[in-house]
Amino acid sequence: MLQVEVVSPEAIRYSGEATMVVARTVEGGDIAFQTGHVPFLGVLQIHQAKVIRPDGEDRFALHRGFIEVTGERVTILSDMAEAADEIDVARAEAAKQRAVDALAADESDPVAAQALERANIRLAVASA
Repeated sequence: MLQVEVVSPEAIRYSGEATMVVARTVEGGDIAFQTGHVPFLGVLQIHQAKVIRPDGEDRFALHRGFIEVTGERVTILSDMAEAADEIDVARAEAAKQRAVDALAADESDPVAAQALERANIRLAVASA
């Protein structure tokens, strides 16, 4: 079993055991970690992470950060990490609409593009 921690500046969002962790890195796309994985350090994209346990899974919306794998430990450090049950869907939908409106006014607005990406990930994690 892996020992897993998902940490944001506000709190430890998850601390426990898992059989697998799946996250998306900027270097290699989705990557899965299981017991015995070689040491790894990666930069996370705005995407979801899955912590898979024998009895189910937890999903987290991540807004960038790092993942470190050492021995039987996986640590995710993210600027913002939200568990599926912590996501305010109405707030995420409102943020998505604001981002869509901003992109309609200026399709090259990088702030609005990232806001849309974050809102979409939050909504996907909340509905999974």
